[in-house]
Amino acid sequence: MIEAPDLPLPGKGATAERFRGLAALGRADPVAARLGEGHADALAIRAELGDDGPRAPGERWGVWAATPRSVRAVQTADGWRLTGERPWCSGAGWCTHALVTAEAGDDIRLFAVANAAPHAVALDGTWPAVGMAGSDSRTVRFTDAPARPVGGPGEYVNRPGFWHGGIGVAACWYGGALGIADTLRAAAAARGPHALAHLGAADVALGAARAVLDEAAALIDADPNAIRHRLALRVRATVEAAATEVIDRTGRALGAGPLSRDEAHARRVADLTVYLRQSHAETDLEQLGRLVAESEESPW
Repeated sequence: MIEAPDLPLPGKGATAERFRGLAALGRADPVAARLGEGHADALAIRAELGDDGPRAPGERWGVWAATPRSVRAVQTADGWRLTGERPWCSGAGWCTHALVTAEAGDDIRLFAVANAAPHAVALDGTWPAVGMAGSDSRTVRFTDAPARPVGGPGEYVNRPGFWHGGIGVAACWYGGALGIADTLRAAAAARGPHALAHLGAADVALGAARAVLDEAAALIDADPNAIRHRLALRVRATVEAAATEVIDRTGRALGAGPLSRDEAHARRVADLTVYLRQSHAETDLEQLGRLVAESEESPW
């Protein structure tokens, strides 16, 4: 059983430690990082939105916010209830609780829900994945599920911490790339100058990723209430590019051998390849470019 991590909250002076903890999870196992990051993000969201009451031992949280209008919230005499099917629920069988976005009238709101039958049921056959198979990101069907509102309408996406969480995901990607680079580093010297050149290029890419994560942590701690949209997009794009380069250069340096004969390495490459697709690629770059173009001051 993957353990839920205990990490510092972002913006409290130890954000760099938080990002290092997420990176360490990613380096060991991208699946553990995916689940651990969701749990850590849920706790940060609850703290930021005033829902950080005591937790029972063994609680494991997720944030299930993809396609928010796939679940509808209705307020009844007995409180809020959620109904609908939510795809991409990482930790569908691991999480004891989740923060779930839902359509509530004309607004999107965030709710805390217990992940337990009969009100919440993970649907078999909805996660036939190879990469990130262990994340168990099945669709969950909610049926009249009792729910507690967390924050007001629109607060989930409009708070500063939304971007802190996005950067935390990048820290996990960075850790996953470190794990792949470990395989390259162990073999490069014996493979000769071309492999060493690939290792050098991987070091450059990883150094850039580490630098932007460190800068982001310092900026978040300096002003936790600032909206860091452009920073988050830039960090995520930098780390995604670095991780993609590490995957590519490791394969070119070492050939098919580790992908065919080293089960842990092959799984890590497959997992990280899927995990990186949480990036929105050119869509995010377009947003970043627009923010840069509209900036009243030089962004560099």
